Amino acid sequence: MRRWQRRMSSNVVKNELLPEGWVFTIIGNLLDFEYGKGLTKKKRNEDGKFPVYGSNGIVGYHDNFLIEAPAVIIGRKGAAGEVSYSDKNCWPIDTTYFINNLKCLNIKFVFYLLKSLRLNQYDRSTAIPGLNRNDAYELSFKLPPFSEQNQIASKIEELFSELDNGIENLKKAREQLKTYRQAVLKYAFEGKLTKEWRTQRLPAGRRVAGRPKKQKELPALTEKELEELPEGWKWEQIKEITTVLGDGLHGTPIYSNEGDYYFINGNNLSDGKIEIKENTKRVTIEEYEKYKKPLNENTIFVSINGTLGNTALYNGEKVILGKSACYFNVLNIIDKHYIRYCITSRRFINYAYKNATGSTIKNVSLKAMREFEIPTPPTLEEQQAIVSEIEIRLSVCDKLEQTIEDSLKKAESLRQSILKKAFAGELTKDWREKHPELITGENSAEKLLEKIKAEKVLAAGRKKLQSKKTKKK
Repeated sequence: MRRWQRRMSSNVVKNELLPEGWVFTIIGNLLDFEYGKGLTKKKRNEDGKFPVYGSNGIVGYHDNFLIEAPAVIIGRKGAAGEVSYSDKNCWPIDTTYFINNLKCLNIKFVFYLLKSLRLNQYDRSTAIPGLNRNDAYELSFKLPPFSEQNQIASKIEELFSELDNGIENLKKAREQLKTYRQAVLKYAFEGKLTKEWRTQRLPAGRRVAGRPKKQKELPALTEKELEELPEGWKWEQIKEITTVLGDGLHGTPIYSNEGDYYFINGNNLSDGKIEIKENTKRVTIEEYEKYKKPLNENTIFVSINGTLGNTALYNGEKVILGKSACYFNVLNIIDKHYIRYCITSRRFINYAYKNATGSTIKNVSLKAMREFEIPTPPTLEEQQAIVSEIEIRLSVCDKLEQTIEDSLKKAESLRQSILKKAFAGELTKDWREKHPELITGENSAEKLLEKIKAEKVLAAGRKKLQSKKTKKK
């Protein structure tokens, strides 16, 4: 018995309702996953017009192609089970399978069908993810007639286009929130968020001072930013409002899985908090005693190596600090939250990158940190009022961002829901009712399957004959 017949008898799902004209079958009865061919980066011509596909999509370009379009490319190794579509002649490399030259199937339908089957679930490998095509061949599904395949592919693309527009709008809204966050911080450190607060506390006619003297240490500031500060405010370097500023250990402590203290770096600083990750190393109290820093309730951490500008406040956590972060302890007359928010502003990030050394891995010196200037209100009370105003506005941003993230997740679920309905025949129910002649008799999926069977037998014969000719040569 031929392979396709054996699969038909043992793998087809039964006892499920089928739309009229459809038939149950499996992937192996319809498709052959052909192997891609290796093409290293050195051999590619990136100025070429033909895309080179890896397991997760386009990885480069070349001046020649391996297969003609249209084609479906499936990840075989690496991003196993990922499915891409190419409407251009292309070169799938050896980490992929490909499908093209389909005579009896709509290739866009095949593309969306394979997307709906989530082939990445069938990864068998332990080290490098891999998809065995024989596993994919065994997957069952409902095959519609050819004319309906065209309708299904068209309907999916229409709905996906609407969905993509919605996702794009959500992403734009997310970017706008980032801009708004920076605007809040900018206004806060210009004194605009507490203008009314000062009006209620300062005598009339003594509310705004003139233009302050521009300092040499402010290369990141623009003329506009220096125009006005409220009365009593002044630019102060970090070294003027702190008791100590330093960085962490330049070296590696002795790690211990039994230790009670964590060795943290800049990547452990996140939105004002110290984040202990699964891979964060531990040390013993003896190592802590060797390398501890004079941290207290006024300590602020800032990442200064690699990723710049991550921040956290110290709240008594059992940690020692690595060299990719610095720490400083602000004076008691300074609100640490106020300073941390100032460090998260665009002005500081611009300053940090402008003064950083290193081409690949950026590093901000302790000298540059000490010389960064902060617009400082004269009283702790106003600093705290500013922090309160910032947090009221940013909490609204947090809620909106969470709503956007939830909506983006729902959009991905909706994408899968569209595919599920498409391959259950729900999206084309009305079309079937209007066009019964295109889904029955010679146009049914059953007859289509017979044509595909005959074509596969002929193709296998041609391949066998070609193999014999090659051996004779």
